Amino acid sequence: MKILIACEFSGRVRDAFIKKGHDAVSCDLLPTESPGPHYQGDVFDIINDGWDMMIAHPPCTFLSIVANRVWNVAGRKERREQALQFFMDLYNVAIPKIAIENPVGYVNRKFRKPNQIIEPYYFGDPVRKKTCLWLKNLPFLDHAKEDNLFMRKTHVEPRPTYISPSGRNIHFIEGLPNTPDRSKIRSKTFPGIAKAMADQWGK
Repeated sequence: MKILIACEFSGRVRDAFIKKGHDAVSCDLLPTESPGPHYQGDVFDIINDGWDMMIAHPPCTFLSIVANRVWNVAGRKERREQALQFFMDLYNVAIPKIAIENPVGYVNRKFRKPNQIIEPYYFGDPVRKKTCLWLKNLPFLDHAKEDNLFMRKTHVEPRPTYISPSGRNIHFIEGLPNTPDRSKIRSKTFPGIAKAMADQWGK
């Protein structure tokens, strides 16, 4: 298949599909961190290039529930609506198979609930990071708490949360140091999820 991985600079999902023999290309405003087929620029420059599938990771800075604490800061409402419109423009493109990933947040309320919510630890990465999937003509990603007749166990124990100085229970991924690269690190698809997408959707 010819697959577009939109809004991805890490190359993780792209490379997982390439390993399965697909013609996969990533696209982002940033350069790719992993050498491979990558278009650096606006995804809508190439959106109509005959793709069979698109997996998109639109920026969640203004859409995530984490942004609730600054919900009414001046200018954020407009940027939130712009981010939602970008999400919807991706969702509505004429590509046969589409998956759009985003955290719980504004999209759930203003558009609709996701088809599926997954966690990295469902697929072998011991981290909690609730991830929503909006799907078109794609099945749910299968995962298993224990071995069963259909698949081997994929779940692992997530790393324990810790208590912040304010008393809040923080997930491991939230506890990343506040560096300039923090948002980039948080936005990357975990390897286990990327592999599950390629294994299951790349058949």
